[in-house]
Amino acid sequence: MTRMTPLLERNEEFARAYTPTALGLPAAQVLVLTCLDHRVDPAIVLGLRLGDAPVIRNTGGRVTQAVVDDVAYLAFLAEQLSAGVAIVHHTQCGTGFLADPAFRRQAAEATGLSEAALEATAVADPHETVRADVERLLAAPQLSPKVSVSGHVYDVATGRVTTILDARYPAAAASRLSPGPTDRRCWSPGSRSACPGSCRAAGGSPCRSWSPW
Repeated sequence: MTRMTPLLERNEEFARAYTPTALGLPAAQVLVLTCLDHRVDPAIVLGLRLGDAPVIRNTGGRVTQAVVDDVAYLAFLAEQLSAGVAIVHHTQCGTGFLADPAFRRQAAEATGLSEAALEATAVADPHETVRADVERLLAAPQLSPKVSVSGHVYDVATGRVTTILDARYPAAAASRLSPGPTDRRCWSPGSRSACPGSCRAAGGSPCRSWSPW
């Protein structure tokens, strides 16, 4: 018996009731980028089902060059799709320890990674780091003008996701596609917020095509 044994038994239960999902565009038209922390499972937190959304998980849920490349490729595959990327950082992230110089030095010695690289992955304040990552992805030249980016924080103490930055498009398309200024609101898994009323279209009138992504 190995550690995988109980997981494989669960898979047998899953397979007995399984219905294949056809290859095609994701139903939710959103890609989720989040942390690999075992307490942050987007399928559970966001109520995702098979076929709803592609998910990228890495240390801290940070925007790296590999993430930019993946987003660019997926946008190419779905060329006609106006999709969104939801970046979700979370509270109590283990990468927060990397903000401490002594801990970071030990981690660098143990992993062979540079201290600068480790410091760049630290999520000490998810509200700040998610803002930085939204800007980083929006600034990537590979990002399609059809792809919007939003920033969110998952609170592991309450189970709620808070929107920190509403969906925005790359600067080249912002005047034509942007849903408007930042608005902050909360929602629980499975819910969808109505237009908060504070977003404004380019002409200053209330936005009528607002989307949570």
